[in-house]
Amino acid sequence: MSWRMWALKKSVWVFHVNLGACNNCDIEIVNLLTPRYDVERFGIKLVGSPRHADALLVTGVGTRQAIIRFRQVYSQTPKPCVVFLMGACACGTGIFHAGYHVEGPIDKILREMDPNAIIAYVPGCPPKPEAMISGVVKTLSAI
Repeated sequence: MSWRMWALKKSVWVFHVNLGACNNCDIEIVNLLTPRYDVERFGIKLVGSPRHADALLVTGVGTRQAIIRFRQVYSQTPKPCVVFLMGACACGTGIFHAGYHVEGPIDKILREMDPNAIIAYVPGCPPKPEAMISGVVKTLSAI
């Protein structure tokens, strides 16, 4: 196990990426930072740059314009990087599956960019904060 994977299990810095979400998932993610849920007790910290991040927290369906930016953000993130897909739209394409602006499922696009990407799914519309915390903690413990 590399030192980066060991450090990732102890404290994960997360960069949030919105790929065309309706903001329900984003509101729940902001709720995680409040004293009620306090994700920093698990070592999870939201950072402002993908270059500082150990993981990406992705919401939204993946619109054509947003996927271009996502490729840039993912390339800037140090590897190995865990990608958490939060919400029904990020896990599949949700109710927008037939939309003209939908580029495709994010996991498919991510596998095209990096076949070895570590992807974790937290479904729901929007997922509850407890489910998000559980998904992140279980994924990090399984690494």
